Amino acid sequence: MEYLNRKCMDAVSRQDFEGRQPYPWVGIEGSLTAEGFERLRETLPDVARFDRQVGVRRAYGQGPHDRYLLHYRPDLELAAPWKEFIAELQSDVYQSFLRRLLGPRKFIPTFEWYYAWEGCAVSPHCDAARKLATHIFYFNIEKDWNPAWGGEILILDSLRRFRTHSAPSFDDLRVAASLEPWGNESLLFKRTPHSWHGVRPLQCPPGKLRKLFIVTVNVPSFQVWWRQVRGKDPDGFRLHPA
Repeated sequence: MEYLNRKCMDAVSRQDFEGRQPYPWVGIEGSLTAEGFERLRETLPDVARFDRQVGVRRAYGQGPHDRYLLHYRPDLELAAPWKEFIAELQSDVYQSFLRRLLGPRKFIPTFEWYYAWEGCAVSPHCDAARKLATHIFYFNIEKDWNPAWGGEILILDSLRRFRTHSAPSFDDLRVAASLEPWGNESLLFKRTPHSWHGVRPLQCPPGKLRKLFIVTVNVPSFQVWWRQVRGKDPDGFRLHPA
């Protein structure tokens, strides 16, 4: 079966994407086929398999991004729908979609699952230069996530007043868009020197988790090459366990 909803992907206009302010981004409704979305949601990896990251120091004085994280590698045990979906993300279909919006370049995708609990936040930041773009798929639905709990992904406008390597607060930036991360939708945004984004602290009850799947679109760079030489992927994770 197919997981990506080709009709919705084909409807995304490159001109509209590139012209979006304060940097290129697009929210894609119905990113996945209805059946594909349900199969993936029902077979999400169990949180017990994730690394719990709390208080991890970030550069430039930025606040930590607390979360549960599971990073994909080829030998990771996954349910069949997730194996099929990731294979589709590595296929020409998805690569063609990326090239149409991001330009004819070589892409090296990496994949991660992020789950977050009460109080977790994503401080305002711009991604590393090796990241050409990020595609975020949402996997909460209305019955397991109350909008009052927050979790919106904020597209932030710095009015180009801050350097990429700095640590503005949410109050220092203007909210250009607030995107509710639930339902069969996704967000694709292009990394620029001013592509600030973040998530305010979650206000969900204990035991509730905000669940995302992230595709990072990396480009070949010296950092990526050097990590590859040392047996790591572009994100710095070992391709095979020690």
